[in-house]
Amino acid sequence: MELIETEVLVIGSGIGGGITALSLADDGIPVTVVTRSSDGEESNTAWAQGGIIYKGPGDSPELLVEDVLRAGAGHSYLEAARILAEEGPKKVEEWLLERLQVPFDREPSGELSLALEGGHSLPRILHAADATGLAIHRTLKAALEAHPHVTVLKGHTAIDLLTPAHHSLDRLDIYRPPSCVGAYLFDRTKRIIKRCIARHTVLATGGLGQVFLTSTNPPGARGDGVAMAYRAGARVINMEFVQFHPTTFHLTGAPPFLISEAVRGEGARLVDASGQPFMQRYDPQWKDLAPRDVVARSIYHHMLLHDLPHVYLDLRSYIPKEKILSHFPNIHAECLRYGIDIAQDLVPVVPGAHYSCGGVWADGWGRTTLQGLYAVGEVACTGLHGANRLASTSLLEGLVWGDRVARHIRGHLEERPPFDPERIPPWQDSGHSDPDPALIQQDMSVIKHIMWNYVGLVRTTPRLERALRELRHLETEIEGFYRNNRLSDGVIGLRNAVRTAILIAMAAWENKRSMGCHYRE
Repeated sequence: MELIETEVLVIGSGIGGGITALSLADDGIPVTVVTRSSDGEESNTAWAQGGIIYKGPGDSPELLVEDVLRAGAGHSYLEAARILAEEGPKKVEEWLLERLQVPFDREPSGELSLALEGGHSLPRILHAADATGLAIHRTLKAALEAHPHVTVLKGHTAIDLLTPAHHSLDRLDIYRPPSCVGAYLFDRTKRIIKRCIARHTVLATGGLGQVFLTSTNPPGARGDGVAMAYRAGARVINMEFVQFHPTTFHLTGAPPFLISEAVRGEGARLVDASGQPFMQRYDPQWKDLAPRDVVARSIYHHMLLHDLPHVYLDLRSYIPKEKILSHFPNIHAECLRYGIDIAQDLVPVVPGAHYSCGGVWADGWGRTTLQGLYAVGEVACTGLHGANRLASTSLLEGLVWGDRVARHIRGHLEERPPFDPERIPPWQDSGHSDPDPALIQQDMSVIKHIMWNYVGLVRTTPRLERALRELRHLETEIEGFYRNNRLSDGVIGLRNAVRTAILIAMAAWENKRSMGCHYRE
């Protein structure tokens, strides 16, 4: 069994993990970055269309804090909002504009182009057409792969975090403060399990949208990080707050994908089949630019009220054709693959699971409740998003906290002596046969349907109780399946998905008050 020893292990290669790794590597600190993607292209960052907050004319940190708190439905942590507002624009300049030179859109004058998005009081969003996350991800990926102090392990799935309390051969380690010393990693190409021992471990595994039937997230967003942290004993909070993006492309035979908020920012309207806008009935003030939870629930109620399988987005009546083609080329190309021309046709949409506002509790420096373990990006919960995330704060949160985690590790690197690898046993594989992919697929499908129907946009006590009953039974089955079969990425993901689903359903059941994107009928 292969042993890897590293100063810092980063699990995940999106903006949060990537900036942490690059910042440390620039200082000569050896970092190992693990991604389950075989080409390093798949991450929540790469799939982010909208944009990243910068600063608009007449903008101020106070104004941004106000917008964050308003969107967060009174549940955001003020200190986290202040950190984001005060450090965010500086870090965008330092990292994205200067160090990585991300090709953001510019006006003919050469000035950066700033967009307005729902919930923001002025235009302050930087974008690279409708693929901002991809532009950031590619420049970051290239910088990491070229760096002499970074080792990128592609096609590796983290199985579990290594904690002396759970794994150490010295049984007395159970009495010491809970800590993390690395992870077991599954190399999918060689089909072997590696021990990775690290002084500091950073969880940057992204989201969990794939535990729901319709999602805007990449296939790997199964809640891996949250489930691993929970099993390791880290504190997990606010899991009921799963934001549903109002507009996910919905067509039989086509995969669901995100239709960016920026489309409504440019003037597109939500309409019924006859082309009539309806958002003014649900939110007369903000209409189509109301906070996401309001728009998503309005669509849900409208579909229920009129027995519709979906509603439509109308770009053609409100945005000039050349603007549609220049601002949204990727959305245009993707919809065209399935016979919908967004410059001429109404676009069928439904809400889809988009962003987890909860996650592994992390403080202002990204520290979790386990010594030596940090969490950054969507897997973390800093309290910034409260009960509902403001548009385009996610990439900025990943950037700001990625930078802060690196600064904290730099200042405390030598405080944790290297852990003796001999105290962590090699992985014991108890499986005797290869897992049946049909069984994995079926169980994933059951989880997705339970979560969509019972723990989705609108929740009730009986639905949540049934969800918990069925998910707990399923988890018992899946744990047996996990132990009796050889490891695969699918089995690891299935085990994490069911645990994550239970964490969401439990939190939703416990919180009897509707707030933000958690809505109890």
